[in-house]
Formats: sequence, structure tokens, C-alpha cells
Amino acid sequence: MHNGGTGYNSLHSEREGRVKRNRLMRLCTAAVMASALFVGCGYSEEEMQAKRDEITGLNTKLSASEERANAFEAKLGELGVSNAELNERLNVAGVEKSELQRALEELRAREKQAQARLAVFTEMVNKFKAMIDSGKLRVRVVRGRMVVELAENILFDSGKSDLKKEGQDALTEVGAVLSSIPNRDFQIAGHTDDIPIKSAKFPSNWELSTARAVEVTRFLSTKGVDPARLSAAGYAETQPVASNADAEGRKQNRRIEIVLMPNLDELPDLSSLSGK
Repeated sequence: MHNGGTGYNSLHSEREGRVKRNRLMRLCTAAVMASALFVGCGYSEEEMQAKRDEITGLNTKLSASEERANAFEAKLGELGVSNAELNERLNVAGVEKSELQRALEELRAREKQAQARLAVFTEMVNKFKAMIDSGKLRVRVVRGRMVVELAENILFDSGKSDLKKEGQDALTEVGAVLSSIPNRDFQIAGHTDDIPIKSAKFPSNWELSTARAVEVTRFLSTKGVDPARLSAAGYAETQPVASNADAEGRKQNRRIEIVLMPNLDELPDLSSLSGK
């Protein structure tokens, strides 16, 4: 950009100089012609011819100078277009740099959020270590979410939604951990195997899984977990973690999951879609 500006100024200065010289040559030509006319009768034929030759030479030089001036004028025009193109490219580069900087800032923000989630996950696993080691629960990551899973046989009798004493003791320990995790919501999800249930209280596995989730949610709310941070959902047999073809698989599918829900700032920004 600096070199382009220097070239432009140099051409502009030379152009002004040539315009001044052309003007001076025109004045000189006019002066010679005026002088010849004024004292024309006092000149010999040879002297008059010399004056005519001088005028012809001046006119030739003037024409050449004008041609060069025109060439420089065209060059200045080309240089102006080149400067405009360069400025446009610099503007585009500036926009691209701004977009790149914004993308980098967003990436850093997401990385910071991921590190914060990892810290929470690690803290929860450490606090649940004793229960994990005793086989009361296990911790998994499902679709980017941390899931604390408790087996049905610890919490409920078959086909029932009333918590057993063993289940209450386990959930008391779980509640102590959940209440120590700030600014997090938890969803209690009930799951069953694919064997249908039909009773006056539970017409299907949907009602059974939902009733169990509500029972666990209600119990945790009495153990120090803020009810506003809890929700309940029943999934029946729709989300198995093992095959229902054998007893062991069905046992794994009958479970309660406590899902650590993402915060709003961890979700994709969809605000740009609000007007569509």
C-alpha cells in the first residue's frame, strides 16, 4: 500500500510539471508569433523563415509533450483503479480476519465449557466412588451427558414403585452428592425391559417407569436436593442398554438413571433461527 501511494504521488507531481511546461511553451510560441507580426516588416526573408522554423519546432515539442501528458493521465487512471481494487481486497481481508477472530473466541469459550463439565464429572465420580465400588450404581457418559445408573433390584421389587429400604439408603447417599453440585439440573429417568405389565395400577410399562421416576424424584427432594432442579421422565422399554433376549439383559434394562442436564450456555446458540 505504501509503494502504491508513493508511485501515485510521483506521477501526480510529474503530471503537474508537464502541464506547467506546456503552458510555458504555448506562451513562448505566442510571443514569437506576436514578435514576428509586430516587427514583420523589419525582418529579412531568411530571418522570417528562421522564425517560422522556430515556431514549427516549438509546436512539435508541444504536441509531443501533450501526448506524454495524455499517457500519464491514462496511467494515473489505471493507478486509481488499482488502488481501489487494493482497498477492496484489504476490506475483505479485514472482514475475514474479524470472522476468524470471532470463531476463535467461540472455540475458546466451548473449550472452557468442556473443561468445566469435565471437572464436574470428575468430582461426581470421585464422590460416588464408594457406591461404584460396592456395586450400588455405575456412572456412564451417554450422548455427551453424565448418567448415574441404579439397578431396579436395589430400589424396587418387581412390578412395584414403592422404594425398598435398601433403595432409600442408596438414594440418601446419592442425594448428598447431588446437593453438593451447584447450578445443575437432574432428570430422573425410569426404564423397563420389554416384558409387558398390565395391572390396575400400571396399565403398561409407560406408567410403571414414570411412577418409579416420580418416586425417586420425590425422595431426593426430601434429601437436600432442590426440587426446582429435578424432573422426572418415564421411557418404558424404548431405550434398552442390553438385549431383552435373556434374563441378564432384561435385568440391565430395568433401571433408574439420574441424568446430569446441560446448562443453557452449553447448548448451541439457536437465536439466529428465531426470525425464521
